Amino acid sequence: MTVLRQFPLELRRLLLSRLTWLTMLLTVLSPLAGLAGFGPASAETMQSVYLANPAVAGGALGGALFGLLTVFELNRAGRSRTEALLDAAVSPLAMALVRLLALLAAAVLTLALTLAVWLPVSRQLIGAVFSAADCVLAYAIFFGLALPLGILAAAACFQFTRRADLSLVLFATFAGLSLTVWADDWQLCWLNPRVWALSDDFTNFRIFRSVAWMRLTWLAALAGVWAVSYLCIRRYGKGLAGSLARSVRRVYRPAVALVLLACAGTAYAAQPMVDDSNPDETVMAFYELPYAEDIVCTGRTAQVFPDTAAGTVSGRTTFRFENASGQARTAAFGINPGYTVSSVRANGADVPFSVGDYQEYNRALLEVTLPAAARVELEIEYGGFPRESRNTSTMQGSQEISDDYLWLANDALSPNLMNVLPGEDGYPTVMEITLPAAMTVIPFGTSEAEAVARHDDGTVTWRYEDNGTGGIVYAGDYVREDITTGGMTIQFYYGRKHQAVMEAAGAVEAVQAVVDYCTAHYGRLSFGGGSTLKLIQSRVFGGGYATDGASLLDEADFTAANLDDGTKDAAAGEVMIHELVHQWWGLGNMFDTEGAAGPWSAEGLTVYTTYRIVQELYGEAYAREHYVDQWQQAVDDYYLNFYVRNPEYLERLSADQQLAVTGSLTYVRQYCEMPLKILKAEQLVGGEAAMDQILNRLFNRELDPTYPYLTYQDFLDACGLTEEALELG
Repeated sequence: MTVLRQFPLELRRLLLSRLTWLTMLLTVLSPLAGLAGFGPASAETMQSVYLANPAVAGGALGGALFGLLTVFELNRAGRSRTEALLDAAVSPLAMALVRLLALLAAAVLTLALTLAVWLPVSRQLIGAVFSAADCVLAYAIFFGLALPLGILAAAACFQFTRRADLSLVLFATFAGLSLTVWADDWQLCWLNPRVWALSDDFTNFRIFRSVAWMRLTWLAALAGVWAVSYLCIRRYGKGLAGSLARSVRRVYRPAVALVLLACAGTAYAAQPMVDDSNPDETVMAFYELPYAEDIVCTGRTAQVFPDTAAGTVSGRTTFRFENASGQARTAAFGINPGYTVSSVRANGADVPFSVGDYQEYNRALLEVTLPAAARVELEIEYGGFPRESRNTSTMQGSQEISDDYLWLANDALSPNLMNVLPGEDGYPTVMEITLPAAMTVIPFGTSEAEAVARHDDGTVTWRYEDNGTGGIVYAGDYVREDITTGGMTIQFYYGRKHQAVMEAAGAVEAVQAVVDYCTAHYGRLSFGGGSTLKLIQSRVFGGGYATDGASLLDEADFTAANLDDGTKDAAAGEVMIHELVHQWWGLGNMFDTEGAAGPWSAEGLTVYTTYRIVQELYGEAYAREHYVDQWQQAVDDYYLNFYVRNPEYLERLSADQQLAVTGSLTYVRQYCEMPLKILKAEQLVGGEAAMDQILNRLFNRELDPTYPYLTYQDFLDACGLTEEALELG
């Protein structure tokens, strides 16, 4: 009862303190640091820039500020030398709990004030793709939960040491570990969570779940540490050991601490977000499995049931085998490490199976014993929460499953057969997936999905046919635009929330202009899939990829901020053109990532091609003013740069400063210097028509499968030029 009586009095006293209100004010303003560029999000979506970075940066600063306030408040009696009087009036144990609750209440009030201020600001900054739900969740999880963590950590430091100076050193060290040594470990960076991107067009529940799991794990851990420090609160003039010995007499006190620490340890070890894949990505043990002899797979069918509310998947896949060996065989399947196999039946009877502990490339190995029967129908039931690879744990979010977006690939969609050869017709597959009616299912490839059944619960079952052991499917609240151009039909899918942005950028016109130009000058895309090509805008992914009949467009390339970025091209439609040209230079032809600081990359040919398209659309004068002149100005400034003229000084900068400088210089070399060199090559080889013929031959060249990249030397050889001939003087 003492705690209940003292809590409102302590909270009132705390809120009458000017220091408390100063701390709260600075914490409310701390998201400004994220807008200034201090934040972990590297993607350029509107919500990454204007929501994730402010919330994470604000949480880190706010957690530190509340840690300082906590030490100041807990040391108040020591500074005023009234500890003996206060301990005589109220139990120090009760008072410690009261102070903690008051500080936590102040943190909750600060979160409410922060939301009241930043929700309308975020709405204004983010614009048409603003999501109130994402805003509330981001500030609650990224920002709000950092405050109690700072309070608990600082309070524990003080209760262990009883010295403000030492407490501040310990707290600063603990916070510093999160910001430096632990910064790339998503489970350990308690103060600054790893949030590389938030989607504008689709939901972000996966990354919210991940950060919430980390925060709650640390909340249990620091609450447990605080509970241990609570036992060390000095009483009856005794020191740390004597006070601890007296406090543990009441068994429930250490029991609470142990339970909290055990919960934290269990949550850390049993986290469901990331797998245990081998960090050495050069190892490919699963690809070296021997094929089962005298057995073939003649087909499979699968029914997949994603739970869009829980983010989980359940399914049933049936494989058909012909076994000519007359013996039992072992079939190996890849399966997502987050899934549990609940049942495996062959011809209606249960058969032995096992899932190994070793994981590789976001895959676990399921081994099943097939009977000796000539024909085997194997049914596998599975389900769970799909895990992401530990090797990309700092870029979580791709396995989003929600009411308006889904991406399931290969082992996360259905068990992936690994060691049985196909029959004469390959691996014919019939895939069924049941999702909310608002979602459109898009197989990534030449297949077309058809809605075959509508259910009373508001879901729809989609069916499509494929051929292969794996497969990728996208689904979401998509708008589809059909564009007939370049001898093919482009099925252009983009998020419904992005419709206004796409229309303002002239997306359809840009697609048509790029396909017409590039097809006429360079040739059709090899992955065009015949007469149809799907262009699918994905949730922010970190890049694009293509296969026969489909190509991916990362939403980060088409955000309002990116389309308005005047440093790339002159207008939103031209940025759209630039990104679409990457279907030819970047996906249609790959470029090696080695030597990233050099000028040669997909960007050079992409910028040059964009210039040529804009030249056709708007005329020579417009293209020269907005492209060539700007390239030349940037390159002139580049050669006058201090660090370019004096590279020895660049080595004296810190790693972060070097990265910032080289990043800026690399941009100029790839986006400005290289296009100017290609333009110079155009003049040397005889003009635009001659350059078009050269690029056409390069685009359609026979690839070396061991090194399929288009290199600078390939370009120079095709032009009959040397590097020295293209030097800009």
